[in-house]
Amino acid sequence: MMFSDKIQGQLDTLPVKTGCYIMKDVSGKVIYVGKAVNLRSRVRSYFHSAAQIDNKTRVLVDNITDIEWIVVASELEALILEMNLIKKHRPQYNIRLKDDKRYPYIKVHWADPFPKVTVTRQMDEDGSRYFGPYTSVWAVHKTLDVLRRIFPYLTCDRVITGQDERACLYFDIKLCTAPCIGKVDQANYRQMISDLCDFLNGRTEAIVKRIGQEMEVASTELRFEKAAALRDQLEAIESVVERQRVVSTDYVDSDVIAMARSEREACVQIFFIRGGKLIGREYFMMENTAGTPDAGVMAEFIKQFYDQAANVPPEVLLPHEVEEANVIRQWLSKRRGDGGVEIKIPHRGPKHELIQMAAENAADTLNSLQAQWQADTHRQTEALTQIQEALGLSHAPERIECYDISNTQGTAAVGSMVIFEHGVPNNKLYRRFNIKTVAGPDDFASMQEVLTRRFKRWAAAQDGSPLPGSKPDAAFAKLPDLLIVDGGKGQLARAVAVLQEVNLLDRVPLVALAKQSEELFLPDNPRGVLLPRNSQGLYLLQRIRDEAHRFAITAHRARRSKSGIASQLEKVPGIGPAKRKVLLQTFGSIDRLREASLDELIKVPGITPALAENIKGLLE
Repeated sequence: MMFSDKIQGQLDTLPVKTGCYIMKDVSGKVIYVGKAVNLRSRVRSYFHSAAQIDNKTRVLVDNITDIEWIVVASELEALILEMNLIKKHRPQYNIRLKDDKRYPYIKVHWADPFPKVTVTRQMDEDGSRYFGPYTSVWAVHKTLDVLRRIFPYLTCDRVITGQDERACLYFDIKLCTAPCIGKVDQANYRQMISDLCDFLNGRTEAIVKRIGQEMEVASTELRFEKAAALRDQLEAIESVVERQRVVSTDYVDSDVIAMARSEREACVQIFFIRGGKLIGREYFMMENTAGTPDAGVMAEFIKQFYDQAANVPPEVLLPHEVEEANVIRQWLSKRRGDGGVEIKIPHRGPKHELIQMAAENAADTLNSLQAQWQADTHRQTEALTQIQEALGLSHAPERIECYDISNTQGTAAVGSMVIFEHGVPNNKLYRRFNIKTVAGPDDFASMQEVLTRRFKRWAAAQDGSPLPGSKPDAAFAKLPDLLIVDGGKGQLARAVAVLQEVNLLDRVPLVALAKQSEELFLPDNPRGVLLPRNSQGLYLLQRIRDEAHRFAITAHRARRSKSGIASQLEKVPGIGPAKRKVLLQTFGSIDRLREASLDELIKVPGITPALAENIKGLLE
């Protein structure tokens, strides 16, 4: 493969050392950050032809115009540097936690004589205690509302001397212990805040026991008002603790992490187990995950989450191995600083059941987020209106069609057609096209073939005379209000040529959506259109494009699997086209055929015991 002299020179001078590499585009923007034990080997691997099969890598490499690197002394230093660089530059091709903003934390101002409790998005080395991160400020404030009823901490800005004449309204409604007027001294107030911290850490047994003892003492001494206040506090604590599910008799503090994935995103669910109880859970969305194995996505989540986490437990439970497990374990142990951290992959027992429960919650959350979109007609209307305005359409596009191509080095090429109506996918109208006229990995020509066949089917539907070998199909009977092709200006040019050929260029609005910058290209417009990154319109376009990509890949894999069976069966004496077809229809994939027993093969019409033996002998 050919690259610029500058890139080639950089590849030739890469050191055989451990470090981080920084890839930039033509504008000098950092678009990818990675690390490697051997910088020379790792960076050069991106530019090998084998790596180009992956679309994400191919697009990344196409946009690299400069490479920098930083040599460090160890893998651990490389991991820490990589995380800092990703946090600083937020490269578009790295897997990232989806939220741009910092996550909220509960902050206990422990260094103050009378500590207050607040919400913050920044952890500072100021002697405070932090809890989080949380995904929702609303959830943090809801937690604090509960805490304040149990541990009525200060919220005012008074200088606490204990000599004030009167307390504020919060004392009257039992949301403050009024240290300002001396109702509680500094030692007892700090004990209450310490209890609050223990409560957030799931340490409730000692608190309940001590408050119970204090209540008995107050009652014995006839301090009934104090005893009643302690009773109310105890009941409030126990009402919360009752809702905390006991999940283990193993009292090691653990975080349980599992994941569910869609085409470009992953939903990661984390359960916080403290003292054998499930005290809380959060979910986080990871973006730009397409094409990355689960082990890689999970590794990126662990690094980015615990880089922000207020504390690290001694045990992290995962559903499977992760990339760079040893160096991640070293880093977590360094972050914890007290006895180290173990990463475990339980395969049975209660801990495995926790993993499964977290995975189910992740899947439910992901499905719920997607369902919210489909049910939210306001968002759909907003998205369609934004698309209309950005593209200058005469009306909001009620029917949107999107096309994508999938192949492996030109073999088993398949085109996909997905249709969204009113912002919601209509799966019944999805169609796939097996590429017939294109030889080799030519996505442009493949796209042209797919669109030509699609609009010929439309023309035939208008005439009421289906094309030879095809039946009337509702998917092709209407024209789209917007046609999207996955790609840049090259794909756009092919789509324009097709629409011109069938005299539809003035009737079908057309746009190409480029992955590298989510830029929209229109015919006769040399400059691309960029929708705001967090707009509903861009989110809908990405969903449609991702769905076309998913559907194309699924169809391609199915075709490749079937062609693999057919090519191998051609070598079996006595297996002609008719028997190959029956075997393909019966088993569907090479793996299922290989796993089939002789009895299962013999049950297939036309397959004799001798032929079954030949098939097994060939495939094993």
